[in-house]
This record gives sequence, structure tokens and C-alpha cells, in this order.
Amino acid sequence: MAFDSDVKPDWCPGCGGYGILASLKSALTGLGLEPRNVAIASGIGCSSNLPGYIRAYGFHGLHGRPVRVAIGIKSANPSLTVVVTAGDGDEYGIGFNHVINAARRNDDIKLIVSNNSIYGLTTGQASPTSELGQKTKTTPDGSMIYPLNPLSTLLGAGATFVARGFSGEPKQLTKLIEEAVLHRGFALVDVISPCVIWNDTYAKVRSAVYKLEDMDYRPDDQVEAYRKVNETPGLPIGIFYRTESKPTLQEMAVATNGGMKPIDGVRNLEKREAEDLMREFY
Repeated sequence: MAFDSDVKPDWCPGCGGYGILASLKSALTGLGLEPRNVAIASGIGCSSNLPGYIRAYGFHGLHGRPVRVAIGIKSANPSLTVVVTAGDGDEYGIGFNHVINAARRNDDIKLIVSNNSIYGLTTGQASPTSELGQKTKTTPDGSMIYPLNPLSTLLGAGATFVARGFSGEPKQLTKLIEEAVLHRGFALVDVISPCVIWNDTYAKVRSAVYKLEDMDYRPDDQVEAYRKVNETPGLPIGIFYRTESKPTLQEMAVATNGGMKPIDGVRNLEKREAEDLMREFY
């Protein structure tokens, strides 16, 4: 497979990261993309090591900041497929402001969040999606805070593609990632991915999940999407909402600069102009 890397993951045996990595590589390969056309950004956390395990352009940066990096990459070169891989602590906690605003602007990036409701790399602290009453190192008597529902929040922020997968269902997850990559605009794929060491919920999740595509469900009704993403105790997985009625930020930017893509602007820069810029900033 073109996206296979010589570097092997150091995740724990049974980690959901393996399912996400395999699904992402299968999706990119199935879409006929080449590694030189894909860039993957990540922050900090077990799942954020993913760019090191896949053959593509990669950026492993600061905690909670990969969405900003991805937006920069996409704005500079709109021809690239730009993906963010991160955990719930990274993107639903530290970096959630960036995620909300990327959804508002409909930035053309794809966000895959490995959601295990725990800070796993730092050995088991409560995260924004930890359940009420969940015992962790920072909540030994049980969390007293209701969990964040990132899907509901991002629907409210104007996200144009909202989906949820399960790392134990790699075939469906591959299809969800394919659809996210093909989507024109911001796309969230929240992946329920239990941490086998600090929050092993595989049995609970398997008993609750069902696929939206097996139901008479249409992902073009935002009101119904709100109802589905808040459903309990069932755990629907699939595409909740999708619309391409909004332009992306990158499309609007091109429309206001005479149709010139940002990277074309860099290439057209005269040497003298580049030297002037360098003098201004150094």
C-alpha cells in the first residue's frame, strides 16, 4: 500500500489507533490519492503520533494546535488533501476553540478525532468527553461535570459534515473517512476509540452501537441530526449531517483575489519583492 510507512506504531496492543490508521490508509488508497498529495497534521497525544506511521507529508506540533497548522497548509496549497488526526483531549479540550472556528468558516480540512474520553498519554486524567461519574486520576470520586457533546456543538457552529465511527468497525470507518475526504469543506469524523489501559469501554460500546445506514436515515436534515447525536442509551454511528450548500473559506478567498490561489501568488513573487519581504521581517 502506497501509504505504508517503515515506522511501526508503538501503541498498546488493542489500541483503537490501529483501526483508525488502517482505515485512513485504506480510504486514501481507495480514493486513488498519492502520498505527495496528502498532508496530515497532529498535536500531542497517543493518537497524535499517527503522522509518523503513514507515508505522507506530516506535521507533529503543539498540543491543541493542529487545526491551525492544517488551515495554513490548505490555504497555501488548496490542491492538497489535508487531514488532522488528534485525541479528544487535544481537540475537544485544549484546541476546541480552533475547531469551532474552523467549522464556522467551513475550512476545507478533515478532522479525525480518536475519542476515548480520557487523557491516555499522560496516564488517565479526565477529558472533556469523560462521562458523568467516571473515575479517573483527577476525578477519583467520579466526574461531577457533564460531558461535552462535540458533534452537537459543531452542528451548532455550522459544520457541514458531521460523522461518528467506531475503531472496532474499520470497514464502516474507512467509508466515513472516504466521504469526509470527498466532502467540499470542513468535515468531522469523531471515532469512538476506547483506551485499553485507562478507559476500556469496548464491551459497553459494542453493545450500544448501531449503523445509521442500516436505518431509514437521511443526513440532510439538521434538526434530525441534532436529535441523533444526542441519542442515549443507543450509540448511532455513521454520517449524521452533510451539506455542500456553503462555500469553503478557501473558495471565498480565491474569489476575492482575482481567482489566484495562494500558492500561485508565492510562485509569482518577483525576487526583488521577496527580498523586500525578508527585510521587513528580519
